[in-house]
Amino acid sequence: MAPKKGLLERLDEGVVIGDGGFVFALEKRGYVKAGPWTPEACIEHPEAVRQLHREFLRAGSDVMQAFTFYASDDKLSNRGNESSKKYTCEGINKAACDLAREVADEGGALVAGGLSQTPTYLSGLSKEATQKEFQKQVDVFMKNNVDFLIPEYFEHVEEMVWAIEVCVKSGLPVVASMCIGPEGDLHGVTAGECAVRMAKAGAHVVGLNCHFDPFVTLEGLKKMKAALDAAGIKVHLIAQPLALHTPDAEKQGFIDLPEFPFGLEPRTCTRWDMHRYAREAYDLGVRYIGGCCAFEAYHIRAVAEELSKERGCLPEASQKHEQWAGGLRMHTKPWVRARAGKQYWEKLKPSSGRPFSSAMSKPDCWGVTAGDKILKQKTEATTEEEIVDLKQKGRLMNGK
Repeated sequence: MAPKKGLLERLDEGVVIGDGGFVFALEKRGYVKAGPWTPEACIEHPEAVRQLHREFLRAGSDVMQAFTFYASDDKLSNRGNESSKKYTCEGINKAACDLAREVADEGGALVAGGLSQTPTYLSGLSKEATQKEFQKQVDVFMKNNVDFLIPEYFEHVEEMVWAIEVCVKSGLPVVASMCIGPEGDLHGVTAGECAVRMAKAGAHVVGLNCHFDPFVTLEGLKKMKAALDAAGIKVHLIAQPLALHTPDAEKQGFIDLPEFPFGLEPRTCTRWDMHRYAREAYDLGVRYIGGCCAFEAYHIRAVAEELSKERGCLPEASQKHEQWAGGLRMHTKPWVRARAGKQYWEKLKPSSGRPFSSAMSKPDCWGVTAGDKILKQKTEATTEEEIVDLKQKGRLMNGK
């Protein structure tokens, strides 16, 4: 039996399809707490995490990313999160690796260990303190033999570079992905310069994830690619955007939208949006194509189906799904049978179905980021008095 190909070999040969969003999916299913967004479900409800991995594998994912988002010790103890009293960075990360490996081995997929931005950095603490949090996660990933590392969901390239520096010491491939848009990071560094810094720090794959929709993300990646080309740097590109339309989101993305996090459903991308996303990403030269928050298995299936010719196969989940809605020919209603085909769905402009709803939102633009006093992170829960104060600050900052 031939050894399993690694990430960089697969990227050199063709496209690698990532998985989708675990935090939002498991929150909606009742396994993750909104606010901390920490992944103790890996220990409390492993069957839920395992099943979500399997859904993405069946839909065409080549990577099972361990559910380790925000699983650093400083985040687990942030703002009164009770889970920190029961679970540790090491415990959650190990459990997540075990689940990802179990499912990956069912379909020849790779396992990735992911780490993300820290309260330590947002609170203005040192490089040494921040990298200590990263190192604790990487140590667990190394013990559990992950195939590569993904430092992702970073708003500041400075912290991202610190994370990459820790990851490259492992000797594993490093995929670096920032949660920024075309305007660049929250300290004013351009998207292009962020890409160059990530690559020079040692990342083998660079790009964007979360915070913005597929098409805003691709605009940001165009700037990254142009800067990398101008610098003569050759690395692979990754795109793992939201499955939510965000044309009205500003620099900090969907977190600034007043609908975040519980009113975002009307913005959900259709599977047909994902066909377009996959094709445009591939044509841009992106070879690691996946998704982040709100990406469900059917979104990943659409990506896999769009790129089936390039990959030489269809995902297992397509056995029950004819491309371009061919199965609708079997529907009992003639007007639904008439919708069977690519042309109908490509041209459709879906309605939100919400009477009198606004077409766009006015983002909450507080303009605060790492280094601002208001972002200093705490271990105790936010009080009612602090909530009142925050509401008043929000009104003043947004002119409301």
